[in-house]
Amino acid sequence: MAIHRGKTTAAGQAPGTEEPPDTGVRTPPEAPDRHRLTALQGLAALSLDAMASVAYGPESIVLVLAAAGAYGLGFTLPVTLAIAALLAVLVASYRQVIAAFPDGGGSYAVAKKHLGRRTSLVAAASLILDYVLNVAVSVTAGVAALTSAFPELYGDRVWICLGVLVLVTAVNLRGIVESAKAFLVPTAVFVGSILAMVVVGLFRDGPVSTASAAGHASALREGATTVGALLLLKAFAAGCSALTGVEAVANAVPSFRAPAARRAQRTEVALGALLGVMLIGLSVLIGRFHLQPVEGVTVLAQLADASFGHNAAFYVVQFATMVLLALAANTSFGGLPVLMSLLARDNYLPHVFALKADRQVHRHGVVWLALVSGALLVFSGGDTNTLVPLFAIGVFVGFTICQVGMVRHWNGERPNGWQAKAALNGFGALLTAVSALVVTATKFAEGAWLIVLALPLIVLAFESIHRAYAQIGERLELGRIPQPPQRSRSLVVVPVSGLSRLTCQALTAASSLGDEVLALTVTHSGPEDRQAAEALRRDWELWKPGVELIEVSSDTRSLGRPVSAYVRELTQAHPDAQVTVLIPETEPARLWQRMLQNQRGSVVAHAVRRDTDAVICRLRFRVTSDAR
Repeated sequence: MAIHRGKTTAAGQAPGTEEPPDTGVRTPPEAPDRHRLTALQGLAALSLDAMASVAYGPESIVLVLAAAGAYGLGFTLPVTLAIAALLAVLVASYRQVIAAFPDGGGSYAVAKKHLGRRTSLVAAASLILDYVLNVAVSVTAGVAALTSAFPELYGDRVWICLGVLVLVTAVNLRGIVESAKAFLVPTAVFVGSILAMVVVGLFRDGPVSTASAAGHASALREGATTVGALLLLKAFAAGCSALTGVEAVANAVPSFRAPAARRAQRTEVALGALLGVMLIGLSVLIGRFHLQPVEGVTVLAQLADASFGHNAAFYVVQFATMVLLALAANTSFGGLPVLMSLLARDNYLPHVFALKADRQVHRHGVVWLALVSGALLVFSGGDTNTLVPLFAIGVFVGFTICQVGMVRHWNGERPNGWQAKAALNGFGALLTAVSALVVTATKFAEGAWLIVLALPLIVLAFESIHRAYAQIGERLELGRIPQPPQRSRSLVVVPVSGLSRLTCQALTAASSLGDEVLALTVTHSGPEDRQAAEALRRDWELWKPGVELIEVSSDTRSLGRPVSAYVRELTQAHPDAQVTVLIPETEPARLWQRMLQNQRGSVVAHAVRRDTDAVICRLRFRVTSDAR
């Protein structure tokens, strides 16, 4: 028998409960450690976004520098080294964030403590946007690689994208450790193939093969002999897309096994080292082989062709890249639900996002992320180019806020060596702020204005939810000692439509609940309805259950409104009494048999909940297979 209040007591709360349970990110001691990540599993679960970015990060740099011709391509390595330097600063900074904020949350947690509530909400909004876009961009990029190899699938790319999204979502609903185990092999194959390609390429005097680029038009402009500062900034900003995902480990620290902070730090360092080596190695090969961007063929494919030749190894690299790009969405599924749980704990999102399943899964956050990302995939038509201009802006806003917050953190805490740590974070804040401005300015007309518009709207939504929780908490007097409970007279209303064993069970239960029980039936004006009402009245008098039968007439075929109207009148007539509506329902033994029910109980419950403050009890009578 489930009991619900007529009105919602607190947004996101289970009906009939008081304050939502403390579902913060701290793990109860009894939670099994096997549902948490090791450092190696953390790489597979939380770094796929950053790892996969080597497939498009160097290419983004080359495409921008190609505007200055062959002379511009000579700056590929210097720009990459600058990005690698920023990567080193970010990794060092996020190691500090992990140590200082072991409960996770990354830039949101840092800003909340040191930069104020509004700034923390901007950081959270930027991370949410980045995580959602990461899912859509990763899936579409992976499917684009597939349709490039099999052009006949291009027309079905949206359905393929949705299929990949369903696969990644299903794996994550089983737990972050399960997703890490599932994606560990693809990650190892990708990283191994890229590192092998770099090592082999360094021993080549020239490209082994150029078959992949043969017949494709070059994207290189001719005649340019100078490279301006603006072009270098654009190239730097474009290449910084390879840094998305670096913050995911700091956001999901509670997902690691104890000692969680230490394991997360190891994962962060390993991620930074692998990513830096791959980015620099690929840029060295680009200069070594004098590669030019061509239409329809990725730079990574050309590098694999030049290092390995057009053979099986070439296709291994392409296949591993395709799989990892598609699975890079897993980074968002590992980081965003934890962030959403923190926001829910702080009353900025519905409390349901803070709930965990048996495998330490924030299932509501996983499902929400999948639904929003699926809508983006459909909206974009599965086209990566539609989504890329919106990508990476949010993450750099979060980077900057986090770095500034850490400067305030060290200035307040002042441990040994705090000046060096603050200087590191300050330098990182400067670099990421410049990157955020350049990325926004260069991609504003391409769609980045949507992100600029969306950020304040999401912050306003956070504020609205927080105000609603504050009002509900004030009304419920949460945090205060309430008055002693007092017994009041109880009236129980039982809607009935005929005599049966279910009616008897309902009146028996009602008699044990209330001081007075009223049976209520709704009559209609049709001839058949009048006959049924007379039969019920006659049978009731013969039965004599000791409960008054009240008839409420309805000119329409409505059922819920007449019941709720009577309950409302009863409440007004007895303001000091507790009115309860007990709704008897059958529950068939088999699932398919539930479709045979008329759902009258749900109709009545909805109307009473909507229009009155009465308590709703739904009495379920289980019809077992051997019932007589």
